[in-house]
Amino acid sequence: MEEVGRGLVDFVRDHQVWAAPVVLLLAFGESIAFISLLVPAWSALIAIGALIGVSGISFWPVWIAGAVGAALGDWLSYWFGYRFKDRVADMWPLSRYSDLLPRGQAFVQRWGIPSIYIGRFFGPLRATVPLAAGIFAMPYWRFQLANWISALIWSAVLLMFGDVISRIVEWVWRAV
Repeated sequence: MEEVGRGLVDFVRDHQVWAAPVVLLLAFGESIAFISLLVPAWSALIAIGALIGVSGISFWPVWIAGAVGAALGDWLSYWFGYRFKDRVADMWPLSRYSDLLPRGQAFVQRWGIPSIYIGRFFGPLRATVPLAAGIFAMPYWRFQLANWISALIWSAVLLMFGDVISRIVEWVWRAV
C-alpha cells in the first residue's frame, strides 16, 4: 500500500493538473467505511499537501476536492449504516475487526454530533463513526452539517500539515 501512495504522490508531482481529482479519490477512500480499513490514504494526502508549497499546486481546489471526497465517503457510510443497520457488523472487512463497530457506536452514543468532528481525525473511528451514526439514525441534516464542516476542516488540516512540514524541511535544508 505504501508504494501505491508513493506512486500517486509522484504522479501528482509530475501531473499537477490531476492533484484535485487524486485528492478527491484518496479522501473518499479514506472516509468510506470498509475501504478506509484497507486503504489508509492519510499519508498520501499529507505528502500531496507537502507538494503544494514546493510545486505551485493551488491549495484551494485541492482543499475543496479533499473535503468533497471526505464528505461523500462519510455520507455513503452513513447511508450504508442507516440502510443495513445491524447486518453491517457481519460484513467483510468489519467482520474481521469485531471491536471497531462497537467502539464507534459507543463513541457516537456518548458524544452525539461532536463525534462526527472528533471521529474524522482518528483512523479507525473515521471509518466507523458515520456508519454508527447511520445505524442509530442520527438526524440526517444534523449529520450532514457536521459531516461537511468537519470534512472542510480535516482536508485543510492534512494538506496544511504537509505544506508546513515541507516548508520546515526546506528551511532546515537551506540552513544546513
